[in-house]
Order: sequence, then structure tokens, then C-alpha cells
Amino acid sequence: MVKKRKEKSIEELVQGVLNGDRVTLAQAITLVESNSIRHFERAQQLIEAVLPHQKQSIRIGITGVPGAGKSTFIDTFGSFLTGLGLKVAVLAVDPSSNVSKGSILGDKTRMERLSRDVHAFIRPSPSGGTLGGVSRKTRETILLCEAAGYDVILVETVGVGQSEYVVRSMVDFFLLILLTGAGDELQAMKKGIMELPDLVVIHKADGDNVEKAEKVKEEMNMMLHVLRSYTEGWETKAVTASSIKETGIDSIWNVIQTFIQTTNNNGVFQKRRKTQQLEWLHAMIKEHIERHFYNDPEVKELVPKLETEIIEGKRAVSSSALQLVGLYYEKLKR
Repeated sequence: MVKKRKEKSIEELVQGVLNGDRVTLAQAITLVESNSIRHFERAQQLIEAVLPHQKQSIRIGITGVPGAGKSTFIDTFGSFLTGLGLKVAVLAVDPSSNVSKGSILGDKTRMERLSRDVHAFIRPSPSGGTLGGVSRKTRETILLCEAAGYDVILVETVGVGQSEYVVRSMVDFFLLILLTGAGDELQAMKKGIMELPDLVVIHKADGDNVEKAEKVKEEMNMMLHVLRSYTEGWETKAVTASSIKETGIDSIWNVIQTFIQTTNNNGVFQKRRKTQQLEWLHAMIKEHIERHFYNDPEVKELVPKLETEIIEGKRAVSSSALQLVGLYYEKLKR
């Protein structure tokens, strides 16, 4: 008979996180990611306890078209940062497969160097297909990583529409990775995505692609020049880089450092952090209300009936919604 492992107390989790123990940090994140009500309450106790110990990190969001080499870039860029003596955490915002409920991103095998680096922590986090869940869990995971002493938090998105906007709302700096065929890939990307990044990287600029990459960079910079930058007081530009040749990586870090200095000097950095906290507050309120609403027994029982009637054309959507909300409000008054 396998002996059940004893659950760590909140105090043990807090101490382990603050000591930078990666095993305990992983356990703390698992607690935060749980959908159990009991785990949620424990997770909030944990978050409250580590809040005063947060380290001021740099939060960097990374997105890109499929095949752009995000994982390879993160492996090279992250290794470059740990080589500078920085601690790096990699978090993956993954809306997951709605069919299998498994992680699209898979495991850490595509980040071979970082996964072996004692100064790095990699956490692929499937969200069960709920972007709201991604928002809460990833934000709380960022807080845990900062309490554990990580200097740079890299938040990767698989680049599937709305997830870019969710990640943009929780990071300081947003990086978009493109290939030399950028024009074609951009057609498939959500409208407005080019207004989100603080830096565009034309990736895989090596071998026969060097000349093409330089041309795309010039075209991209002309386009970016006429677009309004997402960050006040900052002009978004395009650069080239190769993770295989490890060229342009140091320049990207220099751009990020300049960005942090610029936004700190003009007050945008702290203003953004405060705005993101308030956005998180309202997102949490909506998530709690929605979860409570759909978990109500009477609502659960009535929803399938109304859905069937709507599909059969017997009920209007608006009146059905009002009936459900009215039922819920009546129960709250009792």
C-alpha cells in the first residue's frame, strides 16, 4: 500500500518558497492552480503570506506565430540571463486542448539548457481552456516566483488570439517573435496584435535567412513607426536575432533594460503595475461571481433545460438569461 504524502502546512510552503526551494515552489504553484474550494482558500493564505516578500522583478511576455521558435528563443535568452547571474522563471500561459484537456505546450524538453539550469524554473501551466483561470493562476504564480527571488519572469503564450491580450495585461514588457515571412503570418493573427508589443524580434536570422530578416526588419520598422505604441513614451522597434547562432540576444536585453529605465523615469512602469492590480481585482470579482452562479444547484438544473429550448427555438436568449439571473438573485435574498 502506497503511503499518502503528508500535506505541507502553509507555514512550510511559505518558508520553502522564500528560501528559493524549487520543489516547494512547484508544490505552492500546484496549490494555486487547483480548482478545489479548500485549496483555493489555502492558496489565498499562502499568497497573503508571501506578498510582503515580493522581489521587484522584470515581467516579460513573449508571443509569436506558430513555428517562430518561441521555446528555442526562451531557452537561449533565459540561459543568457542566468549567465549574467540572474534567476529566471518561465511560465507558460496555455489555454489547453478542449478535447484532451492536456497541455499543448508539453514538457520542458524544448528548453534543454534552461531545464538543467539551477538558476531557472520552468512551469508549463495548463488552464483547462479558461482564460480567466489563466489570468488568476498565472498572476499568483508570478507573485510566488518573485517571492522565491526570481529576477526575470518570462511568460510565454502559445499565441492563440485572446491569450496575447491576457498576457499583455500582466507583464511590464511584451515581445513579439516573427519569422522572415512575417507578412503572411500576420494575416492570420488577430487584428490589433501589432499594437501590443514593446519589441518585435525577427527570429531565425541565420544562414540564408540573414538578408531576408534584415529586409523584414526594415519593413516592420516602417509600419511600427506609424502605429501608436502600447507603452506611453516608448517607440516600438523591430530587431533581428538568431537563437542558434546566439546573435542579437544581448541587444534584446539592452532594449529591455532601456525600456525599464525609461518607464521608471517617466512613471509609466509603476502606473502600469498599479493599473494591472486593479484590473486583476475586477477580473477576480467576475470570476468569483461566475463560479458561484454556475455552481448553484438550482441554476445547474435549469441551464440544460433552457439551453434545449433555445436551440429548439422555443425560448429567447435574453429572457432565458434574465430568468436564470432572477432565480439566482432570489436565492441570495432568502
